[in-house]
Parts: sequence; C-alpha cells; structure tokens
Amino acid sequence: MTETTGRLTLAEVEAVARAAHQGQTDKAGRPYAEHLRAVAEGVRARGGDEEQIAAAWLHDAVEDDALTERWLDGAPLSRRTKDIVLAVTKRAGEGPEEYAGRILATEGALLVKEADLAHNADPARLARLDDAATRTRLTEKYARMRALLGLAE
Repeated sequence: MTETTGRLTLAEVEAVARAAHQGQTDKAGRPYAEHLRAVAEGVRARGGDEEQIAAAWLHDAVEDDALTERWLDGAPLSRRTKDIVLAVTKRAGEGPEEYAGRILATEGALLVKEADLAHNADPARLARLDDAATRTRLTEKYARMRALLGLAE
C-alpha cells in the first residue's frame, strides 16, 4: 500500500487479481490472468487512469466468485474503483440493457468495459475456440453489448 493514500498500489492490485484467479482458464484454456492483463493494458492504452486500471485487473473477480463483494467493500481501494468493478459485474437474471445502463451510469466504467469487450472479441482470441457456434454466439453477444453501450464497431 502507498503510505500517502493507504490504498493498494497497481502492482498489489495485479497480485491480488492474479492470486484470486489462480488456476482459472478462459474459454480457450488460456490462463485467465492473460485476459486480466490485456484488459488492464487496454484501459491504459485508451488513456485510463490508475483507478480504472485497478478496476480492470479486478473486473471479473466478483462475477467469477474469485473475490467476494464483501472483500471488495473492505478492500483498500478508492470508492471509484469499487464502483467501476461493481458496475461491470453481471448479476444473475440481469438483462443486457440493464447491465449496459449501469455501466453507462457509472463514471469510468465504460472505458473498462470497452477494453474488456475489445479483448473478448479479438478475432485471434476467438479463433482459439474449437466450436464455430460458440465463436459466432460470442461475436454476436459482444457486438450487441458494444451497440448498447454506444461504442463504435
């Protein structure tokens, strides 16, 4: 933690995220930490600030049950980082419109979701999937979410 803020540094957030997702793989069987790194770098490349980069590292932690909402609530992170993580966390039974609306209503969350979608929809990443039907379904799902969020193709 930094002495001036009492908050986790980006390196510490990265370490927490990597530990939380240890042993998890993505749909193509790659270590899940590769996706987290790609989203964090995508946020950085799009001009995101440290709070958004921290949220990028943690963006799937609650949704994937790698960390609990209770952990997030008590974590030494800014309120904005926590709000972004919660905004991009899909909830059971939630429709895409409601999910997109929460992202759009949370300052800083759109950039994190944009980087997430960019990596998820990367043709090279999708090409690693064995099943063509899954590739098509995911491509359509990501395109729909981009449209709901007002992101250009």
